[in-house]
Amino acid sequence: MNASIEDFLDVYGEQMPIRYSYNDVRKMTNNFKEKLGQGGFGSVYKGSLRNNNRAVAIKVLNSTKGDGQDFINEVATMGKIHHVNVVQLIGFVAERSKQALVYELMPNGSLEKYLFPPEEGKFFNLLSWEKSYGIAFGIARGIEYLHRGCGMRILHFDIKPHNILLDENYNPKVSDFGLARTYSMDASIISVTHGARGTIGYMAPELFYRNIGGVSYKSDVYSFGMLLMEMAGRRKNLNTLAENASQIYFPSWIYRQLNQGNDIEMEDATQEENEIAKKIIIVALWCIQLKPVDRPSMTKVVEMLEGELELLQIPDKPFSIADCDEDEDVMLNSL
Repeated sequence: MNASIEDFLDVYGEQMPIRYSYNDVRKMTNNFKEKLGQGGFGSVYKGSLRNNNRAVAIKVLNSTKGDGQDFINEVATMGKIHHVNVVQLIGFVAERSKQALVYELMPNGSLEKYLFPPEEGKFFNLLSWEKSYGIAFGIARGIEYLHRGCGMRILHFDIKPHNILLDENYNPKVSDFGLARTYSMDASIISVTHGARGTIGYMAPELFYRNIGGVSYKSDVYSFGMLLMEMAGRRKNLNTLAENASQIYFPSWIYRQLNQGNDIEMEDATQEENEIAKKIIIVALWCIQLKPVDRPSMTKVVEMLEGELELLQIPDKPFSIADCDEDEDVMLNSL
């Protein structure tokens, strides 16, 4: 692992962000005093840059996990891109068995805690429908930039609420590029040699079923659509504890409501807020179409979110909704 990382740094060293020592990171974090979070990748600590006191988040990676490829992906990808809706990688540590990544600090944490708060109502009211729309639009702009705005096409492969971070003004930034792949703008599909990539519930169907289409930037579009559904429903898409069986899978239930001509009425929402929710839902339904060719590009998604609700048409049923109508068990197993 260390040899792979050092070979990578030898080739791309001059193009990389700042390389820090592990001792630098120890000082930045005051000996890892304040932990912000933890996951399978390792732990995240709050720190500050010593030259200007800028607040940063430092992800210390588990040295025993993987072959170093996730670390290489993140440094290689994020070291080259700068966008208001993509989290900035400031520097990194690659020192024998120790790897760490130094990011700008996002003080409001991940979108996940606002959509699925551990205590009901604790964060819920902070996300008005107007704010939710702004977050959705910002995420779309960030993914669009990855797909066509930086001279190469970057596939994130893990778009989900946990990987969307919010700054002090609740502006969203796409983060965590450990699974990302880069390829030429001219290539229509890419080869994925290490199996399906991403998180169950957000992964595009072509990552499992290759006969419906190749893996491409449309895979990120699908994941974004599933994220939009959760933002609109203020719940996880799959909820086996729902009061009515028809509401277990939110995309299925909401599609039926729209297709039958029923109005979208969100709890305690104004007419304008209901229109925002309906726009988000219709765009999401386009994004989660079964076949990649039927999904819009992120550029088109941005246009749809910016445009008038009256111009949006309800698309055909996504595949999981069709399965659900015939056999609920088939749908649940596909997730």
